[in-house]
Amino acid sequence: MLKNKPSSSHEINFYNGVPLQLQVRDVIRKEVLSRKLVDETGKIATEYELMDRFGVSRVTVRNALQMLVDEGVITRERGRGTFVRTNHPENWTGRLMGFTEIIKESGFVPNAEVLNSGLLNRNDDDFDICKEKLNTDNVWNLTRLRFADEHPIAVEYAFFPSSYGAMLENEDLKSIAIYQFFEKELDIYFKEANQIISAVNADEQIAEMLNTKIGEALLYIERSTKTSQGDPVEFLKAVYRPDYFQYLITLSRNGI
Repeated sequence: MLKNKPSSSHEINFYNGVPLQLQVRDVIRKEVLSRKLVDETGKIATEYELMDRFGVSRVTVRNALQMLVDEGVITRERGRGTFVRTNHPENWTGRLMGFTEIIKESGFVPNAEVLNSGLLNRNDDDFDICKEKLNTDNVWNLTRLRFADEHPIAVEYAFFPSSYGAMLENEDLKSIAIYQFFEKELDIYFKEANQIISAVNADEQIAEMLNTKIGEALLYIERSTKTSQGDPVEFLKAVYRPDYFQYLITLSRNGI
């Protein structure tokens, strides 16, 4: 009878054909981002501790760690060890998540400053596109400056049909996690979204809010979200500091 290999609480499968270094990388990434395997200084477990944890060779551990270095999740410092990179909350494409959920999952404290809320004026530059995306003439807007550990990293312009806005306007808009609020309090579930990612340059106003330079390149996102019933529920426009935010995309080739 074969002796079972050691395994962690996140099982490493030695017989499914998936390279061990990829499995180890995925477990380390998940636990590091949830602040496991990490001490109070941000230092992660040593190679020998990881070898013992997963029951794999040092080469496998080193390869897994190097992939995480290449992804920007961790950094290795000669003579000191391996540390979590603390300035990169990650958004995993394929998972529909709000800002608060992303920041919390990454181990940071989310916060917000409300810049504007209420019905969108029909003369506003965004009115026509919001009308098209949300299929309504009555649009409610929530604009917030978003923080991670007190660092301003994003400005979000969220638009909703006014019927949904009425459900939000009496809530604490600084701290509310909108997706969770809709699902837990209103039993309205967000099913899917189409998202566009591009780049813009910071104008004077955005540069001041995000503490960056005028003309600095920023990530720009547009997202149209629907409920489980197929109804448009949110149209989001947002700009993010790229040095504090990154997207991890997993690609595969057809037939392989």
